[in-house]
Amino acid sequence: MSQLTVNGKNVELNGEANVLEVVRKAGIDLPSLCYHQELTVHGACRLCMVEIEGRGIVAACHTPPEAGMVINTNSLVLRRLRKMALELLLARHDRECTTCSRSGNCKLQDLAERFGISDIQLKQDERKLPIDDSSIIIRNPNKCILCGECVRICSEVQGIGVLDFVHRGSKMVVDTAFSKKLSDTECVNCGQCAAICPTGALVIRSQVDQAWDALNDPDKTVIVQIAPAVRVSIGEEFNVPAGESTMGQLVSALKIMGASKVFDTSFSADLTVLEETNEFIQRVQSQENLPQFTSCCPAWVKYAEQFYPEYLNNLSSCRSPQQMLGSLIKKYYGKEQGLQTKDMYVISVMPCTAKKFEAAREEFTTDGVPDVDLVLTTQELAHMIKEIGVDFPALPETAPDQPFGRVTGAGVIFGVTGGVSEAVLRLGYEKLTNEKLEDVVFSEVRGYNGLRSCELKLNGQTLRLAVVNGLTNANKVLEDMKCGKVKFDLVEVMACPGGCIGGGGQPITNVNRRVRVKRGAGLYNEDQIAPVHKSQENPAVKDIYEKWLRCPGSKEAHDALHTTYKERNARCITVAATDHGKDC
Repeated sequence: MSQLTVNGKNVELNGEANVLEVVRKAGIDLPSLCYHQELTVHGACRLCMVEIEGRGIVAACHTPPEAGMVINTNSLVLRRLRKMALELLLARHDRECTTCSRSGNCKLQDLAERFGISDIQLKQDERKLPIDDSSIIIRNPNKCILCGECVRICSEVQGIGVLDFVHRGSKMVVDTAFSKKLSDTECVNCGQCAAICPTGALVIRSQVDQAWDALNDPDKTVIVQIAPAVRVSIGEEFNVPAGESTMGQLVSALKIMGASKVFDTSFSADLTVLEETNEFIQRVQSQENLPQFTSCCPAWVKYAEQFYPEYLNNLSSCRSPQQMLGSLIKKYYGKEQGLQTKDMYVISVMPCTAKKFEAAREEFTTDGVPDVDLVLTTQELAHMIKEIGVDFPALPETAPDQPFGRVTGAGVIFGVTGGVSEAVLRLGYEKLTNEKLEDVVFSEVRGYNGLRSCELKLNGQTLRLAVVNGLTNANKVLEDMKCGKVKFDLVEVMACPGGCIGGGGQPITNVNRRVRVKRGAGLYNEDQIAPVHKSQENPAVKDIYEKWLRCPGSKEAHDALHTTYKERNARCITVAATDHGKDC
């Protein structure tokens, strides 16, 4: 096997794309502010410079590795150049670190401390560009370091291209087309730009203060629901390994904060399985409005409303699990407990920033009152837990409250790409074959590639499935469908890489495929150890149907658990990675 040398150490080459990856494989944390393994190479920050014998100084991210290379990462010249590059970045950066929401979790701040930059010789850029706070994502161009990561993830992963570089030289900034407010663009609120931003240039609008106000209001009964993916990620904020479930500690922390009841959104994921499978089987039997697209992801739903309204009838009419549970709490549970709607305050803890947008949709209000009053991201809840000063990992494990606390493994795996499809198959198989399903694992839909497809033969009938994460991949499926290249019966779409485990509201812990896979493995482990694996066997779900909803697909179930969609006109022309709606 071929080798090269890094700081005198022999390192074997094994398909690494560039010198930067080889150096990091050698155990050296070579700095970079613009490189991400899952995006194209940009090479803007110049912090990953190395010396290669016979070639001089090069950017490691741009340089392919070759056998026999002799690489030095830490010469006197390189240290001086890195400090100079950092000073240039800091000179145009708004250095109000103490009031920045990313303080303590900022790559630029970390590198400034690491390289001992205490005095910047260059003049501070005194320009003050306007802050765009019109959307769920707050954009502060004064903190932008032009790394281009937000530009690339929006175009390459989501295929929308809301952000791009404009102007030249010292006037260059990252902006929207025609400098529109983010709320006036085609942004789907996925939050991936904020998740990948190394500074505070893009951050999620915090609703922590509103949550504290509700929790401390003696006239409010605060009810909290927790999404499946949160349990395997929030611990990262407290030095718990990624993928380790902390659901019990989460419930304890929320009770300390003042929550009256804490429910598990995996319960309404089980409800989603029953309603969505019932809908799917009806479509298969009638051969109408196929393929059926899942509707759990609000960023995907908004994307379809904007770019592919001709396929809105193909979306499942099921609400997302968040909105199903909010609806049940306000329409049924509250009345059973003798609570008036005005006295209840429902908070969702979600891995997703688009859930904030979803909760505000007019379709999910009753007499002007939202079914879900407030959505906190995983990051926001972690901030609140830190604020109350408890030792989170040491908290006792408390079970979620009933009746929405008993869940199945099928509901839990909703948080990982392919999980919705697998949960539906666990019921659909039994419905279509009239056979008891013994092996509940459908490995065909598992995995982390952005686009996966498979065929399953059930009772002589072939079902064609696609599992998609990342809206660029959704665009590919839709365009191939329009051209007649592919045909599917069921398509699961999640906007974020890996599904909800990679949501824009998840902890920012050098998020990459490796971390997402650990989170996904945690959810699959929860499924494996769960006493019940199939949604249709959840006794608490059966009770809800008997008390309130009669049966899947009933009028009562439709009123409480289903919704409609509408075409949204794109209000801005953007430079996208793909041409939406192009001709075949």
